[in-house]
Amino acid sequence: MSGAATLGAGDMPMAAPAPREEKASLTAWLGVAAGSLGSLMATLDISIVNSSLPTIQGEIGASASEGTWVATAYLVAEIIVIPLTGWLERVFGLRRFLMIAAILFTAFSIMCGMATDLNTMIIGRIGQGFTGGAMIPTAMTIIATRLPPSQQPIGTAMFGATVILGPVLGPLLGGWLTENLSWHYAFFINVPVGALLLALLFFGLPDEKMNLDELKSADWLGIIGMSLGLGGLTVVLEDGHKEQWFDSALIWQLTILTIIGFAMMAVGQFTAKKPVIKLALLRNREFAAVSVMVLILGAVLYSTSYVIPQFLAAIADYNALQAGQVVFLSGVPSLLMMPLVPLLMRSLDIRVAVALGFGLMAFSSIWDAALTAQTSGADFTESQLMRGIGQILGFMFLNQAAISAVKMDEAGDASGLFNAARNLGGSISLALLATVQDTRWEYHRWTLHSNLQANDPAAQGWLSSLTEQFGGGTEGLAAAYRMIDATITREALVMAFNDEFWILAIGTLLVTPLVLFLKPLPKGQVNMAMH
Repeated sequence: MSGAATLGAGDMPMAAPAPREEKASLTAWLGVAAGSLGSLMATLDISIVNSSLPTIQGEIGASASEGTWVATAYLVAEIIVIPLTGWLERVFGLRRFLMIAAILFTAFSIMCGMATDLNTMIIGRIGQGFTGGAMIPTAMTIIATRLPPSQQPIGTAMFGATVILGPVLGPLLGGWLTENLSWHYAFFINVPVGALLLALLFFGLPDEKMNLDELKSADWLGIIGMSLGLGGLTVVLEDGHKEQWFDSALIWQLTILTIIGFAMMAVGQFTAKKPVIKLALLRNREFAAVSVMVLILGAVLYSTSYVIPQFLAAIADYNALQAGQVVFLSGVPSLLMMPLVPLLMRSLDIRVAVALGFGLMAFSSIWDAALTAQTSGADFTESQLMRGIGQILGFMFLNQAAISAVKMDEAGDASGLFNAARNLGGSISLALLATVQDTRWEYHRWTLHSNLQANDPAAQGWLSSLTEQFGGGTEGLAAAYRMIDATITREALVMAFNDEFWILAIGTLLVTPLVLFLKPLPKGQVNMAMH
């Protein structure tokens, strides 16, 4: 591919060619700023509710299991819409499509902020996911169409910062708003941002005619099938452990629905003139390797931003803001390294960069797999910084590798698969880690209890000491037993968290050899990164 080759996440090839001038105009940069801002707003809202979820559940009258739908509903909708953005962009035109998405995203944010019951909240979060998901991949289309090739790496670096920072900034911002104002403002903050986004889109992008004929020739079988398949799969993975998997009739029904959906999507691959998403790309070994690696990268990115706050809240008694600050540490390297990304892309071999990035992510998880009940947020500093460096190297260079793996006329389809793989990685890992935590917690608790023998002198001494501390007698003995059980339960939970980090480390190491399938670019060649 030539050095000017581009790959966007919306629809490639683009409706308008990349500008020929050496330097983009102010209007073009306003469009790029709009794309980056929209992407930041959408990725940030994935995790902004994580830190305030307990508070939200209490105020809208939802149980802990019901409250998880506040996060799941957004993710399900986003996974469904991302592969559809290229087609929707062709139907409505880029500016019109994004302005509609921004208006609806803001409206659904207001609905969430004003919600007083679970149903209203879930409807609002689904709406946020559909409209926000559309703004993530199309940001790269703006960069590809509005900037000349010489300036595209700068735009790519700007956009890359938003994609990496969004998930780690969300818990911090959500925690700060919850602690200092109210959880409602985690949604209301989108109102002024949405207004600014609309202005940037209006002045920064050219108007395009709608192409409603696309509605007639669309792969409706694939669109419906993909929605059912991806939506059903995500819900099964998210709720399977809470419903005891296939002991639940609901999980069986959703699994059947998922299979039917993917079957419809498969039929569409052979019957549609232009399938909604081109699965045949996975026959390409290089692109298949990139897809598997970005699946794991998404798992690490979203899992750590969820597991670390959980640990800090349960073990170290951190509030939402304190936990968010620890999660945000992994975003610091992104801020510092982004200006260097264009230079690194020119000078560092893709295979070396991706292997180094995944190695750092694996080592950071191994580092965190030695947690104790005395671990505090400060103990995550080194691992979070290492993880941040690894994520930026892995993410940006996997984009680069994906570009060299596909033809220009396959770019839009490749983008849909790439983005779907990243989000599916997050969804799958969150579901699996939730199951791991429940099962390993119980296993470690049982093991610790069974190893604590009643005739062990050390155990008897511990029990006697605690009984005296609680005043002796029957009540003191009962209190001592409760204290011992609480200590064992806490230690078992810490061990379960360690198991989760070991799983992330092993998964990352297992896919790292796939870098051997990546092809190096000619020295000095810089292509457009893809998200």
